[in-house]
Amino acid sequence: MANVGWFADIGLADRAAVGGKGGSLGELTRAGIAVPPGFVVRTEAFEAFLQALETSAPVRARIEALAPGDLPAIEACSAELRRRVVAAQMPQALADELTTAHTALRQRSGFADVAVRSSATTEDASDASFAGLQDTFLWVPDAARMLERVRECWSSLYSVESISYRRHRGIAEQDVAMAVVVQSMVEARTAGVMFTRSPTTGDRSVITVEAAWGLGSAVVGGEVTPDRWVVGKITGEISVREISDKHIEHRRADGGGIEAMAVAAERRNTACLVDAELEKLRVVGRQVERHYGCAQDIEWAIDSRGALLLLQSRPETVWSAKDAAPVARATEDPLAHVMSIFGGRR
Repeated sequence: MANVGWFADIGLADRAAVGGKGGSLGELTRAGIAVPPGFVVRTEAFEAFLQALETSAPVRARIEALAPGDLPAIEACSAELRRRVVAAQMPQALADELTTAHTALRQRSGFADVAVRSSATTEDASDASFAGLQDTFLWVPDAARMLERVRECWSSLYSVESISYRRHRGIAEQDVAMAVVVQSMVEARTAGVMFTRSPTTGDRSVITVEAAWGLGSAVVGGEVTPDRWVVGKITGEISVREISDKHIEHRRADGGGIEAMAVAAERRNTACLVDAELEKLRVVGRQVERHYGCAQDIEWAIDSRGALLLLQSRPETVWSAKDAAPVARATEDPLAHVMSIFGGRR
């Protein structure tokens, strides 16, 4: 299938065709890390769709004409382009191809519902992260709605936040395309994020885990204060253990999608992970970091049977950027640089 790439057949080297998220999920799968099965709607499908859209009115040129600081113009452009993308007809041959892949995924996983996740080509790179700027849809119940969500993911490349980010960074529209991940849902008992470098201090010797009951969207979206642990990367010693009042959890809503549900009183202040599960996270976090060769920001879930599954891994960017920044600004006078270190005393 020309427009579909299964996780087992792709990796980070295919980022231009499957986007950052798709490439990472393929890379993890091929590295032997447990990942919910899925496929990627390749950027070729988006490019063909966009080319057809451009025949009636420009898209990329319209964005590149926008001034980076002109928010009203960006908002108007975003609204128009998103309407056009969602309203446009998907070619029947592509719809049939994606429906066939969806059926194969259901047969492979034994699970009907899928997540449909945007995967921009510049997403999750070490020097520019589009994380959170495009749409993700959870608990999509059937093929027809999967096709609708694919178009909505395409349209989210033209969200106000995404357009603004690209204009401020001077990223050429020709260099940006959208792939879409279609992945079996996880019936998550607990989910969250894991950083293989402390997000607060930059300490490379620890792993920080944040987690809550249910889907990780409640943690990522800031709707619940997660439990937090700091674990020695080598020793496994737990140096920080903070258990929060987790008042809600995200679960499947009737008819698809998610809803926030109240957590039973006896579970609100109960740790959502036991030490053995923290050890599993530590081991897999080290494995992923070794594979990529740099600190990682990892999304994960533990399903109702207790299996640990990774949902995404991207380079940690905050401390890596600080490491890459020069200690002092270059100057034509080397002596001035030396003296600045000592407070300018001569």
